[in-house]
Amino acid sequence: MSSWTSGYVADLGYTHGFYRELVPELLRFVALAKGTRAPASGAPLTYCELGCGQGFSANLIAAANPHVEVYATDFNPAQIAGAQALAREAGTPNVHFFDHAFAEFLEEPGLPQFDMICLHGIYSWIAAEHRATIVEFVRRKLKPGGLAYVSYNCLPGWSAAAPMRHLMVQHAKSAGGPTTARVEGALGFVERVLGTEAAYFKQNPVAGPRFEKLKGQNRAYLAHEYFNEAWTLLYFSDVAREMGEAKLSYVGSAALLEHIDAINLSDDQQKLMAEIVDPVLRETVRDYMINQQFRRDVFAKGTVSYDSVTYRNAWGDTRFALSTPREDVPMKVNGARGEANLQPESYEPLLAAFASGPKTVRDLVADPTIAALGWARLTQALAVLVGAGHLQPSLPEKGLGERRKRTQAFNRAVCERARGSADLAFLASPVTGGGVTVDRFQQLFLLARADKIDDPAAFAWSVLNGQGQRLVRDGKPIESPEENLAELRTRFEAFEKRLPVLQQLGIA
Repeated sequence: MSSWTSGYVADLGYTHGFYRELVPELLRFVALAKGTRAPASGAPLTYCELGCGQGFSANLIAAANPHVEVYATDFNPAQIAGAQALAREAGTPNVHFFDHAFAEFLEEPGLPQFDMICLHGIYSWIAAEHRATIVEFVRRKLKPGGLAYVSYNCLPGWSAAAPMRHLMVQHAKSAGGPTTARVEGALGFVERVLGTEAAYFKQNPVAGPRFEKLKGQNRAYLAHEYFNEAWTLLYFSDVAREMGEAKLSYVGSAALLEHIDAINLSDDQQKLMAEIVDPVLRETVRDYMINQQFRRDVFAKGTVSYDSVTYRNAWGDTRFALSTPREDVPMKVNGARGEANLQPESYEPLLAAFASGPKTVRDLVADPTIAALGWARLTQALAVLVGAGHLQPSLPEKGLGERRKRTQAFNRAVCERARGSADLAFLASPVTGGGVTVDRFQQLFLLARADKIDDPAAFAWSVLNGQGQRLVRDGKPIESPEENLAELRTRFEAFEKRLPVLQQLGIA
C-alpha cells in the first residue's frame, strides 16, 4: 500500500452515497431546534466537506443551493476526478474539488472562511494525527457562529462487536491481493469461526446477527467501514474535548429522533438525565442509556441563543416539505425503546397540510386546528417528522427559479448515467436544498417523461435489454422479456403514485 494512503483503503472506490446530515438546511434546523442561532435560511454561505469520497453529496448540495459556495476535498485523486466530471456534466459552477490530504488542505491559500464545515464517516477512520489536523482546520477556518458536523463510531455501543471487526482485519492483513478479495476472505473466515461456536460469539449474542447483516452489505462500503488500518472508537466526551480545542460547543444531534426522550428513555432514565447539569456528562450518560453506536454531532463556534420573540419568528419563517407520500407516512416511529405510535390528533392535521405542498410554520398556525396543538406539541411533531425522514426543512420560496434551473441540469446528468449504472440513487430538490432517493428505474422513467416518450416502462426495458441486463425479484433474476417488462410496468405504477411528491419537491 503506497504511503499517500496512510493506511486508508484506496484501491476500491467509496460508494456514491448522499448523506442528508450534510444538507445546510438540515443543519440549520438542528441548531434552531436547540435554540441556537445559525446562518439564515437561503442566505449566501461558504461550505466545506472534508473527506468527500466520490463527491456526490457535495455535487448535489452545490446544485440544489446556488447561493452556497461548496469546497470539498478527498485525498483519493480518482474519486475527485469523478466528482469533477459530474460537476462539468451538470454545469455546476459553485463546487470546488481538491485532492488534498487534510494537512495540505489546511495550507491551501485559496480557501475562504466557512459558515459550515462537515465530515461524515471520516473521524473514526483516520489516525490521531489526522484528527488533530481536522481540529486545527476547524479552528482556523470556521467562522464565529459557524456550524461543524462530525459523525463517528462511538462507545459504549460498539463494545461487543469491535472484536469481530478486529478478527476480520487481522485475517485481511494476512492475505494478499486486492481489497475486494481480502474482504471476501475475511468474511468467510469469520463465518467459519462463528460456526465453531467460539465462546466470544456465544457470550456476545449481538455479534452473530451483526455479522449476518454485514455479509449482505456493499463490499466497497465494508472495505471503507471496517478494513482501514485506523479505526478508532470514541466516547462523546473524547470528541467534545477535541472539538473544544477548536473553540466549538456541542449543539445537538443531526439524528433528531435520538433526542426525543419519550421514544428513547424510560421515566426513570429521564428523571436521572434531568439531574445531570454538566452537558458532556449528560450526553455521555445518554449514550449508555441507549447503547449508542454511531453519533452525528453538530457543534457551533460560539453558541448564541434566541430571545423568545426572535425564536418564534425564526420558527415561523422555517419552511418544510413532505418527502414521503402522505398515504405512506406510518403513524409510528422507532426509538431505542422500540416502536412508538404517533398521536393522530397531533400528526394528522400536519400531514394533511403538507400534502398540498410546502408550508412555513407561520402558514401552519393560520389553521386553527394546528394552532390548537400549542407551541410545544407543534414543534416536537415537526422535529419527529423531520427526524423520521418524512419531512424536510426547506429553503425559502424566493430563489426557487434559479435553484430549479440548476437542479434540472444536475438531475438530467444523473438520470443520463442511469442508462448504464445504478451507482447514483439520489436526485436534487430545489425546494429542500437536499437529495431525494430515486432509484435507477425511476430515473429512467423520468428521462422518458422529460423526453415525452409514451411508454416509460418499455423505454426502461430497452435500456436494460440493450446491455443484457435483467431485473431481480425476490433475489432471483427475471429471465423472460415479457416478465421483465411486466415487472417494470408494476414499478412504473408505484412511481406514478410517488410522482406528485416529486413534483412538489421540484424534481419532476
